[in-house]
Amino acid sequence: MSYRAVLFDLFDTLVAFDRTRLPELTIKGKVVRSTAGQLYEAFHPFAPGIDLGEFVDGLMWSWQEAERLRNEDYREVAAPERLAMLVRRLGFDPSKLDADAMPTLLATHMRELSKAIVFPPHHGPLLRSLQSRYRLAVVSNFDYTPTAMRVLEREGIAGLFETIVVSDEVGWRKPKPFIFELALGRLGLDAADALFVGDRIDIDVAGAQGVGMASAWINPEGTPLPPDVQPPDYEIRDLAELGPILGIS
Repeated sequence: MSYRAVLFDLFDTLVAFDRTRLPELTIKGKVVRSTAGQLYEAFHPFAPGIDLGEFVDGLMWSWQEAERLRNEDYREVAAPERLAMLVRRLGFDPSKLDADAMPTLLATHMRELSKAIVFPPHHGPLLRSLQSRYRLAVVSNFDYTPTAMRVLEREGIAGLFETIVVSDEVGWRKPKPFIFELALGRLGLDAADALFVGDRIDIDVAGAQGVGMASAWINPEGTPLPPDVQPPDYEIRDLAELGPILGIS
């Protein structure tokens, strides 16, 4: 099959999330890796009556509630919205807090989270080789576009992609067709002209198939294909295997 463009998922496809890089925090006698401690320290000056346990409980609730809402109809719950949910859970009105409170909370979370995002060294040469022959784009489910862009810029690869579409910007998440169609529209291409590469069979592969795009599933553990799921066009263990498929040695 001849493609004119290759579209990529971002997390666990182009970049990896290394939880061991998150700060350690002891909660109820258990050591966990989380940004919660830094978030608590950042928010505490604006709400000194909140203790760490109460804050962590609220943070966990806000994450679970955001996931519940996303799963209902694939609407994105952006990071500022989720953090406002946390603050309301703690008993505060975000609009009545100090003007610096919410920006400080958001900046702290995204700064600490970005430290745990790593770019595998062998991905850079592959992407640069692909970019010499194909048009490249990113289509990502992520709740804060500036952090996604910062990571791509930090790794020196943002300029390889003609368009970067993030669910935070769009308002809808994969596998919703709109986010794929928007990326294709920005490229001026039909679905048949592109290959989508991602690590989620239910979101990346199914979403691409839903708009008529070919798909490559990154399946590092060799997980069996779920029943009643249409197989991808390609299944690979590592992004490096994409090179031979697309004629890149």
